[in-house]
Amino acid sequence: MQPMRKMRGNMPVKAIVVIGETVLSFPEMCHSCGGCMEVCPEKAITETGRELGVIERGSKNGLEFVHGKLRVGEAMSPPLIRKVREYARPEALTIIDAPPGTSCPVITSMKGTDFVLLVTEPTPFGLHDLKLAVGAVNILNIPCGLIINRSDMGDDKVNIYAEKENLPILMEIPFDRKIAEAYSRGEMIVDVMPEWKEKFLELHHQIEEMSFHKNH
Repeated sequence: MQPMRKMRGNMPVKAIVVIGETVLSFPEMCHSCGGCMEVCPEKAITETGRELGVIERGSKNGLEFVHGKLRVGEAMSPPLIRKVREYARPEALTIIDAPPGTSCPVITSMKGTDFVLLVTEPTPFGLHDLKLAVGAVNILNIPCGLIINRSDMGDDKVNIYAEKENLPILMEIPFDRKIAEAYSRGEMIVDVMPEWKEKFLELHHQIEEMSFHKNH
């Protein structure tokens, strides 16, 4: 057995380990990148399917919704996220919801998008996560803007950081009991508080403008 060539441009996740003449595989660590097949000198590796989760779809009031549900015990969600993104229609507006931070699921969700809308709170933890996210977005070279949630709580360090980084603050949402109650019931803010509808329409318009100028 010849030794595998070193991979270039890929992060080794060590899903395959060779100990002497024994080859051990760890499917739960596989990122489905195909790199192992490229570097195997014996061409002894082939890919096979494995259930990572399920994709759920639905619609309401003309809006389509696609949701990926990771199987319990699975650690690698990027392949499922990529499958979910295959349902996006280029001619339609697509909103991808992602967790905070800079983990693999976040990068997989952001990669190739036209605009990233960052959401944070004016707290030390919020500022810390925001700095990481801004760094990732800058590396991916995607235009972005910021929404500050619970903007009337905490301090002004997020605002200072945004001004320093030329990060536009597109909306500030104050702490409001009515908003929290609507969220807990699974209701839309614009249905419970119609005055917010124009604000979100203006947000959409700003995102379109910023995305257009950055990509043209």
